[in-house]
Amino acid sequence: MIVYLVCYAASLLLALGRHYLLSGAGLLAAAAYLYASDYIRSGNLLHLRGIFALSFVGGQGLACMKLSYLSQAWSAGTWLGLLAAFAGFYLAFYYLEAFSSEASVRVGGHSGAVQRRGLESYAGTVFFCAVALAALSAGCFAIEAVYMGYIPLLLRGVPHAYSYFHVTGLHYLTVSCVLVPALSVIYFCIEGGRSRGRLVCMLLADAAAVAIPLLCVSRSQLLFAVLLALITYIQMEHQLNPIYVVFALAGLIGLYILLTIARSHDTAYLNTVFEMKRHLPIFVTQPYIYIANNYDNFDCLVKGLVKHSWGMKMLAPFWTLTGLKFLVPSLTAFPYYVTKEELTTLTMFYDAYYDFGIIGVFIFSAILGAAAYLLMRMMRQVQNPITYLLYAQFALYMLLSFFTTWFSNPSTWFYFAVTAVVAFLVSHKVAGR
Repeated sequence: MIVYLVCYAASLLLALGRHYLLSGAGLLAAAAYLYASDYIRSGNLLHLRGIFALSFVGGQGLACMKLSYLSQAWSAGTWLGLLAAFAGFYLAFYYLEAFSSEASVRVGGHSGAVQRRGLESYAGTVFFCAVALAALSAGCFAIEAVYMGYIPLLLRGVPHAYSYFHVTGLHYLTVSCVLVPALSVIYFCIEGGRSRGRLVCMLLADAAAVAIPLLCVSRSQLLFAVLLALITYIQMEHQLNPIYVVFALAGLIGLYILLTIARSHDTAYLNTVFEMKRHLPIFVTQPYIYIANNYDNFDCLVKGLVKHSWGMKMLAPFWTLTGLKFLVPSLTAFPYYVTKEELTTLTMFYDAYYDFGIIGVFIFSAILGAAAYLLMRMMRQVQNPITYLLYAQFALYMLLSFFTTWFSNPSTWFYFAVTAVVAFLVSHKVAGR
């Protein structure tokens, strides 16, 4: 934490002196150090505090470089808010770990075979849940396509067709297909692919789960599905085969480019939106802006917010999933403060600041830090294989903490609910034998 605070202070001073590249480099170094220290200490590639530091602090470092004209000098409230976001998480995790009866949280201290011992009996139910979820999602997609009268991938010249492709309520089931590849990873890891018939069925389920985001032209859902499966695999095997990573990234980049083209977003259009100060390749500027601009959007919120929403903003999942927002639209009718209309992604703490300011950011971050500690401790002895899926979801949200307000997003809690249902079915089926 001391290293982080020193780097943070240096980054702030350099930013005040308009030495933006050095300002960002300092935070990038701090992010790498924080992740490396947690990884070396625990031996866990997916240490939740480590990947949160790498993502959130590293993302802030990129934003501090201010490579786009959209980025302006941050206010003091922005610097304090981003400091509170990391400090709350780190301190909550640190003190829970320090005062625990066990000296350290170490996930991955045993081989995958030892961790998975006794889970073979769950394979059949995991298989059934994965295939059933894929079939349910495909059926809901078909209903939406018929109801809407089009499939987004097949439209041309309509950049935001995917935004309107949903039937209220039903779309949550459609996009739940993103959990299927991770469930198939769990199945193959505990069953080993011994049944050829099930192998074929599971591959078909995975194909459907990937096809739906492609047909919906949803890059975020595609990334979510692939990364969730990869994280689940790493968590279960406790190792990362570089060959798998290369093939996964190559395939993902190809599909990402395909979806960008399908959205009618050409290079000229994207460069106009991103307003970069330097002429850089689009494959550099696009990921940069989707990370860095979110911190600038947070700065817009700090500078422009007139009054706090006192909890109403973060309760959006409750208003949405219960249908109350349709009865009382004002429950979710809050203005967004962003640098540009097209760039609406946010950091994970945007809504926490919207509700309660810097104090809200700190408390919310501390809650996440405590949850991360407890979840890592739970992983030391896995009783239900779906726990791997739960951990992978939380890890993915930490990994993409720079991207959006995951925990005030209705889809996030719907995925958690689906995961809970699958976990119940898996444990209940085995217990009933």
